[in-house]
Amino acid sequence: MVANLPVTTTSFVGRDSELDTVKTALTQHRAVTLTGGGGVGKSRLALRVAEQTRGRYADGVWWIDLSNLYDDRLFTATVCDAVDLLDHNPRAPVEALREWLTGQQVLLVFDCCERVLTSCQSLVSELLLAAPQLTVLATSRKPLGVQGEHRIEVAPLSMDDGGSGDAVRLFRERCATAAPEVSLDSPGSAEAVSAICRRLEGIPLAVELACARLRESTLTEIAERLGSRLDTLVDETAWPKRHRALRTAIGWSHELCSPLERLLWARLSVFRGPVEAADAQAVCAGGPLGAHDIPRLLERLVDQSVLQQVGTRYRMLDTLCEYGAMWLAELGEEHALARLHATHFATVLAEAEAGWLSGQQVAWYARISASHTDVRAALDHLIEADPDAALEMAGRTGLFWPCCGHLHESRDYLERALALDTPKGPSRTRALWALGITLTLQGDHRTALRVGEECADAARQDGTPQSALFAAHTLGLTHLMAGRPQAAYDVSDHALITRGTSPPSGAPQLCCMVIRTFAHSALGRLAEAYEAAIGLRRLSLRYGEHWARSYAFHQLAFIDLLQGRAHDAERHARAMLASKHNLNDNLGIALALDLLTGANAVQGNGIGAARTSGTGNSFWRMLGHPNHGTPELSEVRDQWELQARKAAGDDAYDRAFHDALNGDAELGLALVLQGPPPS
Repeated sequence: MVANLPVTTTSFVGRDSELDTVKTALTQHRAVTLTGGGGVGKSRLALRVAEQTRGRYADGVWWIDLSNLYDDRLFTATVCDAVDLLDHNPRAPVEALREWLTGQQVLLVFDCCERVLTSCQSLVSELLLAAPQLTVLATSRKPLGVQGEHRIEVAPLSMDDGGSGDAVRLFRERCATAAPEVSLDSPGSAEAVSAICRRLEGIPLAVELACARLRESTLTEIAERLGSRLDTLVDETAWPKRHRALRTAIGWSHELCSPLERLLWARLSVFRGPVEAADAQAVCAGGPLGAHDIPRLLERLVDQSVLQQVGTRYRMLDTLCEYGAMWLAELGEEHALARLHATHFATVLAEAEAGWLSGQQVAWYARISASHTDVRAALDHLIEADPDAALEMAGRTGLFWPCCGHLHESRDYLERALALDTPKGPSRTRALWALGITLTLQGDHRTALRVGEECADAARQDGTPQSALFAAHTLGLTHLMAGRPQAAYDVSDHALITRGTSPPSGAPQLCCMVIRTFAHSALGRLAEAYEAAIGLRRLSLRYGEHWARSYAFHQLAFIDLLQGRAHDAERHARAMLASKHNLNDNLGIALALDLLTGANAVQGNGIGAARTSGTGNSFWRMLGHPNHGTPELSEVRDQWELQARKAAGDDAYDRAFHDALNGDAELGLALVLQGPPPS
């Protein structure tokens, strides 16, 4: 069953009646919203429901985390990213979502809708109308306001008079992890636990924060301090009664942190996504907070439940992040931290571009992908504050965002950056190159050609080999994808020849070599294409990079198939698939699966061909195409299917194909990757 549900690091406690209520509501209503204050447990309840009901939805359950969004501009693109819909079309993302959901029995879970409530209401209303089998579960501090919405108010955890409610159970479970040496079985301890949970009104986040204090305080001390703090909160206009207990728990946790821990908590609020320790050191260090202190302080904030650790990254719940941001403003540091944050991620992207042509290429793709929301936030800041830096940074996304499928965001940021009042020069040329390839991959060839010609004019004014190669690549790719292989060959070959004995020009040089190789092949010059692919592979291996090498393997596999070397074709197609999988390049994965389908079919493996074809088509569907592929494959694809059907039989072929097409694409890909290892 397809699902992208986040992995939980702590147990789920209680809520049996609420679980039944929500699960029943989902059978009776197509839109269900869990409402309630921050920290009350809406997200955990929604996640538990999604885990327990995933078997009801034949086409999957998708979790859409909106906690990192602070405005509506990229809302729909964020939804597309969450459901792996990396649409390679110029159409609006909402159109891609409508098409993808047509006929699909899907549960979409929208988490933390309150910051983008208007966009949520609009999109959910439109999707429910367009997709009759769609069900939506949302969490929000306010109702969405869509027609037919069923609202369920999530209450705090129960508190029984006997001290055995869910709030106490949660405290006991978290205590066993946070302070296993603390005994809760004595009458005095049980009474103190009940008092703590009552004073915190059973709010899960507040209970967990109090539990984290057991390393420094006794149960009695925690209960007494919470009681005295609640008594001081009398301004119910400023703090509504239902939020006072949570405010008390957060405020007390903040008060008991050391000064450096409080400072780090505030400064971490500038990040939009989970953060690496190195990022925190680069952005948050300064004044009394030394970079060398930060790894230790991060662990302390994890111990106190202010942060959650997921792998090597640290995540702060949005309620705690809001509190940190409030203190950052009190310190008068919000503008300085936003500037430091933007400068840091601009530097990270520059380092990633410099490291692209190396054995660290895969690691850099993973790094930029994991930092996606923070890269966006950095660009947003620079577009407002520093146009020159914004243009330079936007251009550097060209090696990463288009490959990873972020085409709508790439186009949005590049067009905004290019519209700024900035001087001509290599940064502008690079940004035009990045926009050109983005437009081409979206299929907007007319606009891409115009941008490519503008890029070529800019490159001539720059007068550098690298700018010329950037321009040749975007023009060559546009010509190639639009069915003009001779023009693609001419522009890429000219740029590669005229660079002469200039020093290696890095990424754009390899990009142009890829275009020239594909153009040879599309023109029927298979010997030249094979030789060019061998040379491209050799150069890529020397650098240790994967992107260009994977396209060399594509051409080798394609020509092997045309010339009757099916075993070699399979080996090369698998090598391409492994590289594209490492890069998380869904377009490349789809192309590789097309070739592997052909290799299986030609070798008489009809079931294998059906499975790879079905899995490949599921990836093409993510990209917004039923099966796009490269133009030269269109003539042989039908022939491969006939061969596979003959080998497997029509019924067996159809079963294998549809099982792969309608199953989990990542699982299908994993099964394909279990085949013979690439060489």
